Amino acid sequence: MTFLPPKDYAGYLYEYYTGKKLNLNNPTEFNQKIQWLKVYYHPKILNQLVDKYAVRAYVEEKIGAQYLNEAYGVYESENEVDFDKLPNQFVIKATHASSYNLIVSDKTKLVETKARKLFKKWLNRNQYFRTGQEWAYKDVKPRLIAEKYLKEAGQGSLIDYKFYCFEGKASFIEVHLDRANNHKRGFFDLNFERLPFRYVSIEKSIDSVVEKPSNLDEMKVLSEKLAGSFPFVRVDFYSIDGKAVFGEMTFYPSDGRKDFIPNEYNKSIGDLIVLPKIPENENEITVY
Repeated sequence: MTFLPPKDYAGYLYEYYTGKKLNLNNPTEFNQKIQWLKVYYHPKILNQLVDKYAVRAYVEEKIGAQYLNEAYGVYESENEVDFDKLPNQFVIKATHASSYNLIVSDKTKLVETKARKLFKKWLNRNQYFRTGQEWAYKDVKPRLIAEKYLKEAGQGSLIDYKFYCFEGKASFIEVHLDRANNHKRGFFDLNFERLPFRYVSIEKSIDSVVEKPSNLDEMKVLSEKLAGSFPFVRVDFYSIDGKAVFGEMTFYPSDGRKDFIPNEYNKSIGDLIVLPKIPENENEITVY
């Protein structure tokens, strides 16, 4: 199979989804800079931080193991998963990709043969080639991780709090509601006031009042500790009955495909990313 060189592919992808030409020599908008980071910014640590199992060591080092969700097991093959040893409720994710999640709220209804077939499919895919050549995923080892099923009292589904961090400073938060049944999302400032922009997307915007989490300031501080000095990273948390639980770190939100509306926010948010100078040896980049 033949693939376009990363610079060419980034330009093709960006124009296809946004209708705009990509100038990697002078990117200005948020998604333009995300494409630049995919093509040029390759510190080896990114491979660890997008790996849903390997990132746990980084989180433990930076903020402590108490913010990690409980893990039941890590598997290199679909046949290694022992469902008998898992509780009635659990989640299994692919560690090397995005959006590969099996959420099991009642194990008695699980069809194991179908689950193993799904896991095999996941393990045979590479996120880099699956979507937009997101470099950080290219060399991540395919594995599965089983984790505790998270739920909050009185909530139908978990609320995601996604902190957009630029050079170690959180600037705003993306909030996701009701992923399973009626997925909605919106952007909030650090005081949890609604912001006047959204992604260009078929997904619904939040149209109801969302209560400010009691530990919002704590999650902000934790996000900034994890963000280090990366030019940009989105750090995700859940708040479970007032306890912060780490979700993941994302360097290429929506693969750099979804623009913001109104249009002026593509440039103003893009201004928050200061692109680094890339040394001849890209692994010499210091990021934390």
